[in-house]
Amino acid sequence: MLPLPRITETEAHAPTDETVIARVLAGDRGAFEVLMRRYNRRVYRAARAVLRDEAEAEDVVQDAWVRAYTHLRQFTGRASFATWLTRIAINESLARRRYRVRHIALDEHASALPAGTRPPDQEVDARQVASALEAAIDTLPAHYRIAFMLRDLEGLSTVETAACLDVPEATVKTRLHRARGLLRTQLDPVLAVSTDGVYSFGGPRCDRVVAAVMSRIGASPPAAAATSPAPTRC
Repeated sequence: MLPLPRITETEAHAPTDETVIARVLAGDRGAFEVLMRRYNRRVYRAARAVLRDEAEAEDVVQDAWVRAYTHLRQFTGRASFATWLTRIAINESLARRRYRVRHIALDEHASALPAGTRPPDQEVDARQVASALEAAIDTLPAHYRIAFMLRDLEGLSTVETAACLDVPEATVKTRLHRARGLLRTQLDPVLAVSTDGVYSFGGPRCDRVVAAVMSRIGASPPAAAATSPAPTRC
Protein backbone atom coordinates (compact mmCIF):
# COMPACT_ATOMS: atom_id res chain seq x y z
CA MET A 1 0.00 0.00 0.00
CA LEU A 2 1.32 3.44 -0.91
CA PRO A 3 1.98 5.71 2.09
CA LEU A 4 -0.70 8.26 2.82
CA PRO A 5 0.17 11.72 1.50
CA ARG A 6 1.38 14.25 4.01
CA ILE A 7 -1.34 16.72 4.85
CA THR A 8 -0.74 20.41 4.33
CA GLU A 9 0.32 22.70 7.15
CA THR A 10 -3.07 24.44 7.04
CA GLU A 11 -4.93 21.15 7.41
CA ALA A 12 -2.70 20.14 10.32
CA HIS A 13 -3.88 23.09 12.36
CA ALA A 14 -7.56 22.25 12.18
CA PRO A 15 -8.46 19.38 9.86
CA THR A 16 -12.19 18.85 9.45
CA ASP A 17 -13.82 15.76 10.90
CA GLU A 18 -14.38 14.53 7.35
CA THR A 19 -10.68 14.88 6.54
CA VAL A 20 -9.63 12.96 9.63
CA ILE A 21 -12.25 10.24 9.08
CA ALA A 22 -11.05 9.77 5.49
CA ARG A 23 -7.49 9.29 6.72
CA VAL A 24 -8.57 6.77 9.35
CA LEU A 25 -10.56 4.80 6.77
CA ALA A 26 -7.54 4.90 4.47
CA GLY A 27 -5.49 3.11 7.13
CA ASP A 28 -4.11 5.90 9.31
CA ARG A 29 -5.35 4.69 12.69
CA GLY A 30 -3.20 7.24 14.48
CA ALA A 31 -5.37 10.03 13.06
CA PHE A 32 -8.24 8.76 15.20
CA GLU A 33 -6.60 10.47 18.17
CA VAL A 34 -7.49 13.84 16.63
CA LEU A 35 -11.20 13.03 16.87
CA MET A 36 -10.84 11.68 20.39
CA ARG A 37 -9.18 14.78 21.76
CA ARG A 38 -11.65 16.96 19.90
CA TYR A 39 -14.76 15.31 21.40
CA ASN A 40 -13.67 13.51 24.57
CA ARG A 41 -15.25 16.07 26.87
CA ARG A 42 -18.58 16.01 25.05
CA VAL A 43 -18.75 12.21 25.14
CA TYR A 44 -17.83 12.17 28.82
CA ARG A 45 -20.41 14.80 29.72
CA ALA A 46 -23.13 12.90 27.87
CA ALA A 47 -22.25 9.65 29.64
CA ARG A 48 -21.84 11.36 32.99
CA ALA A 49 -25.28 12.96 32.65
CA VAL A 50 -26.90 9.56 32.28
CA LEU A 51 -24.87 7.56 34.78
CA ARG A 52 -23.89 10.06 37.50
CA ASP A 53 -20.74 8.05 38.11
CA GLU A 54 -17.30 9.24 36.99
CA ALA A 55 -15.61 5.84 36.66
CA GLU A 56 -18.50 4.26 34.78
CA ALA A 57 -18.80 7.29 32.51
CA GLU A 58 -15.11 7.01 31.69
CA ASP A 59 -15.63 3.35 30.76
CA VAL A 60 -18.45 4.41 28.45
CA VAL A 61 -16.17 6.98 26.80
CA GLN A 62 -13.72 4.23 25.92
CA ASP A 63 -16.41 1.84 24.72
CA ALA A 64 -18.12 4.55 22.65
CA TRP A 65 -14.87 5.41 20.88
CA VAL A 66 -14.06 1.77 20.15
CA ARG A 67 -17.58 1.24 18.83
CA ALA A 68 -17.32 4.38 16.69
CA TYR A 69 -14.00 3.21 15.26
CA THR A 70 -15.33 -0.28 14.57
CA HIS A 71 -18.38 1.06 12.75
CA LEU A 72 -16.77 4.13 11.20
CA ARG A 73 -17.64 3.02 7.67
CA GLN A 74 -21.30 3.06 8.69
CA PHE A 75 -21.10 6.80 9.39
CA THR A 76 -23.06 8.27 6.49
CA GLY A 77 -22.72 11.97 7.28
CA ARG A 78 -26.48 12.54 7.54
CA ALA A 79 -25.77 13.99 10.97
CA SER A 80 -22.45 15.44 12.09
CA PHE A 81 -19.82 13.02 13.36
CA ALA A 82 -20.09 14.59 16.82
CA THR A 83 -23.85 13.96 16.90
CA TRP A 84 -23.43 10.38 15.69
CA LEU A 85 -20.76 9.76 18.32
CA THR A 86 -22.79 11.35 21.12
CA ARG A 87 -25.76 9.13 20.34
CA ILE A 88 -23.49 6.08 20.57
CA ALA A 89 -22.34 7.23 24.01
CA ILE A 90 -25.87 7.97 25.20
CA ASN A 91 -27.20 4.62 24.01
CA GLU A 92 -24.35 2.79 25.72
CA SER A 93 -24.94 4.78 28.91
CA LEU A 94 -28.67 4.07 28.87
CA ALA A 95 -28.01 0.36 28.39
CA ARG A 96 -25.69 0.36 31.38
CA ARG A 97 -28.18 2.26 33.48
CA ARG A 98 -30.96 -0.18 32.60
CA TYR A 99 -28.70 -3.03 33.69
CA ARG A 100 -27.85 -1.22 36.91
CA VAL A 101 -31.50 -0.45 37.66
CA ARG A 102 -32.29 -4.15 37.45
CA HIS A 103 -29.72 -4.83 40.16
CA ILE A 104 -29.67 -1.71 42.32
CA ALA A 105 -32.59 0.33 43.61
CA LEU A 106 -32.21 3.84 42.22
CA ASP A 107 -34.28 6.95 42.67
CA GLU A 108 -33.94 8.68 39.29
CA HIS A 109 -36.96 10.88 39.91
CA ALA A 110 -35.73 12.84 42.93
CA SER A 111 -35.93 16.40 41.71
CA ALA A 112 -35.46 18.39 44.92
CA LEU A 113 -32.13 20.10 45.37
CA PRO A 114 -30.21 19.26 48.56
CA ALA A 115 -31.31 21.50 51.41
CA GLY A 116 -27.74 22.37 52.25
CA THR A 117 -26.81 23.56 48.75
CA ARG A 118 -26.02 27.28 48.70
CA PRO A 119 -24.48 29.47 45.98
CA PRO A 120 -20.75 29.90 46.61
CA ASP A 121 -19.36 33.32 47.41
CA GLN A 122 -17.73 35.26 44.63
CA GLU A 123 -14.35 34.61 46.27
CA VAL A 124 -14.66 30.83 45.98
CA ASP A 125 -12.29 29.45 43.36
CA ALA A 126 -13.47 28.07 40.04
CA ARG A 127 -13.14 24.42 41.05
CA GLN A 128 -15.39 24.88 44.06
CA VAL A 129 -17.93 26.68 41.89
CA ALA A 130 -17.83 23.86 39.37
CA SER A 131 -18.20 21.27 42.15
CA ALA A 132 -21.27 23.06 43.53
CA LEU A 133 -22.87 23.12 40.10
CA GLU A 134 -22.03 19.47 39.45
CA ALA A 135 -23.66 18.46 42.74
CA ALA A 136 -26.82 20.36 41.83
CA ILE A 137 -26.95 18.98 38.29
CA ASP A 138 -26.64 15.44 39.64
CA THR A 139 -29.94 15.91 41.51
CA LEU A 140 -31.86 16.61 38.30
CA PRO A 141 -34.04 13.89 36.77
CA ALA A 142 -32.11 12.10 34.02
CA HIS A 143 -33.95 13.58 31.02
CA TYR A 144 -33.50 17.12 32.29
CA ARG A 145 -29.89 16.47 33.21
CA ILE A 146 -28.89 15.22 29.76
CA ALA A 147 -30.61 18.12 27.99
CA PHE A 148 -28.92 20.62 30.31
CA MET A 149 -25.51 18.97 29.90
CA LEU A 150 -25.59 19.01 26.10
CA ARG A 151 -27.32 22.33 25.59
CA ASP A 152 -25.93 24.57 28.34
CA LEU A 153 -22.59 22.97 29.19
CA GLU A 154 -21.47 21.67 25.80
CA GLY A 155 -23.12 24.55 23.94
CA LEU A 156 -24.93 22.44 21.36
CA SER A 157 -27.81 24.07 19.54
CA THR A 158 -31.37 22.92 20.16
CA VAL A 159 -31.31 21.14 16.80
CA GLU A 160 -28.05 19.31 17.62
CA THR A 161 -29.27 18.34 21.09
CA ALA A 162 -32.52 17.00 19.66
CA ALA A 163 -30.55 14.95 17.13
CA CYS A 164 -28.29 13.51 19.83
CA LEU A 165 -31.26 12.54 22.01
CA ASP A 166 -33.52 11.53 19.09
CA VAL A 167 -36.38 13.67 20.39
CA PRO A 168 -38.28 16.67 18.94
CA GLU A 169 -36.78 20.13 19.41
CA ALA A 170 -39.82 21.13 21.48
CA THR A 171 -39.01 18.35 23.93
CA VAL A 172 -35.47 19.63 24.33
CA LYS A 173 -36.76 23.14 25.03
CA THR A 174 -39.21 21.86 27.64
CA ARG A 175 -36.63 19.73 29.42
CA LEU A 176 -34.07 22.51 29.38
CA HIS A 177 -36.57 25.02 30.76
CA ARG A 178 -37.47 22.70 33.63
CA ALA A 179 -33.83 21.88 34.35
CA ARG A 180 -32.95 25.55 34.55
CA GLY A 181 -35.94 26.20 36.75
CA LEU A 182 -34.83 23.57 39.26
CA LEU A 183 -31.35 25.03 39.41
CA ARG A 184 -32.07 28.73 39.20
CA THR A 185 -33.35 29.56 42.68
CA GLN A 186 -30.28 28.46 44.57
CA LEU A 187 -27.59 28.49 41.90
CA ASP A 188 -28.03 31.64 39.81
CA PRO A 189 -24.53 32.95 40.69
CA VAL A 190 -22.99 29.60 39.71
CA LEU A 191 -24.78 29.47 36.38
CA ALA A 192 -23.39 32.90 35.56
CA VAL A 193 -19.76 31.74 35.65
CA SER A 194 -17.84 29.84 32.99
CA THR A 195 -18.86 26.19 32.70
CA ASP A 196 -15.55 25.05 31.20
CA GLY A 197 -14.50 23.39 34.46
CA VAL A 198 -17.78 21.55 35.03
CA TYR A 199 -17.37 17.81 34.43
CA SER A 200 -14.01 18.60 32.87
CA PHE A 201 -12.20 15.89 30.95
CA GLY A 202 -8.72 17.10 30.24
CA GLY A 203 -5.14 16.43 31.28
CA PRO A 204 -4.17 12.96 32.55
CA ARG A 205 -7.73 11.60 32.35
CA CYS A 206 -8.04 12.48 28.67
CA ASP A 207 -4.57 11.11 27.97
CA ARG A 208 -5.44 7.87 29.78
CA VAL A 209 -8.59 7.31 27.73
CA VAL A 210 -6.85 8.18 24.46
CA ALA A 211 -4.03 5.73 25.22
CA ALA A 212 -6.46 2.97 26.18
CA VAL A 213 -8.61 3.36 23.07
CA MET A 214 -5.64 3.63 20.72
CA SER A 215 -4.32 0.40 22.20
CA ARG A 216 -7.70 -1.32 21.79
CA ILE A 217 -7.97 -0.37 18.12
CA GLY A 218 -4.37 -1.34 17.46
CA ALA A 219 -3.13 2.10 16.49
CA SER A 220 0.54 3.00 16.57
CA PRO A 221 1.72 5.49 19.18
CA PRO A 222 1.15 9.09 18.01
CA ALA A 223 4.87 9.69 17.48
CA ALA A 224 4.98 6.91 14.88
CA ALA A 225 2.25 8.49 12.77
CA ALA A 226 4.29 11.29 11.28
CA THR A 227 1.76 12.11 8.58
CA SER A 228 -1.28 12.14 10.87
CA PRO A 229 -3.04 15.41 11.68
CA ALA A 230 -1.59 16.95 14.81
CA PRO A 231 -4.00 16.20 17.69
CA THR A 232 -5.29 19.05 19.78
CA ARG A 233 -4.79 18.53 23.50
CA CYS A 234 -7.93 17.84 25.49
